[in-house]
Amino acid sequence: MGFHGKIKQNIFNIKIMIKRLISFLLIVLTFSLASCSPTLGGLQRYTDAIDGYQFLYPNGWMPVEVQNASEGVDVVYRDFIERTENLSVIISKVGESKELSDLGTPTDVGYRFMKMVNQSPDSGRNAELISAEKREVDGKDYYILEYQVKLGEDQYRHNLASVVTNNGKLFTFNISTTESRWDSVSELFRIVANSFSLASY
Repeated sequence: MGFHGKIKQNIFNIKIMIKRLISFLLIVLTFSLASCSPTLGGLQRYTDAIDGYQFLYPNGWMPVEVQNASEGVDVVYRDFIERTENLSVIISKVGESKELSDLGTPTDVGYRFMKMVNQSPDSGRNAELISAEKREVDGKDYYILEYQVKLGEDQYRHNLASVVTNNGKLFTFNISTTESRWDSVSELFRIVANSFSLASY
């Protein structure tokens, strides 16, 4: 093989190596994106057969003892590593025949909840409603509320709540993290909040 032939062969080999490198990088990128995207494979299901509700929660989250918790708190889970991240279900009583729409629109309920938080004595908290919307699951309305809570100087939390009524009870599912981590977990938290539903047996 002559000099020019060797050059052509080297160029050909380099092109093959570049193509293989690009293919490899694309595969790595695909797996990286897949590992960053929350999937059902990274979630566990919790079902309460007594009170009749269910939701998904992330792997690595552990149940927290609620025996001495505030009235109505039914279950609490917390991230084992990021311990400031948690979720809870609170059950309170409403009129036996009350539907969610009887309590108002999603925005009405959201602002009422913000007012309740802000007027809580000695709480030092200030809640601000970001968005409020309605979604329907199996013919049942759920209100999804997104809000931010200021706890103190430069301390903010970001929350998602899913609210539904059933058989005279108001179910409030809430998942929360610090504002600084919201962007990295928002997609996962939306999946979890939207997974909350009344269980059908």
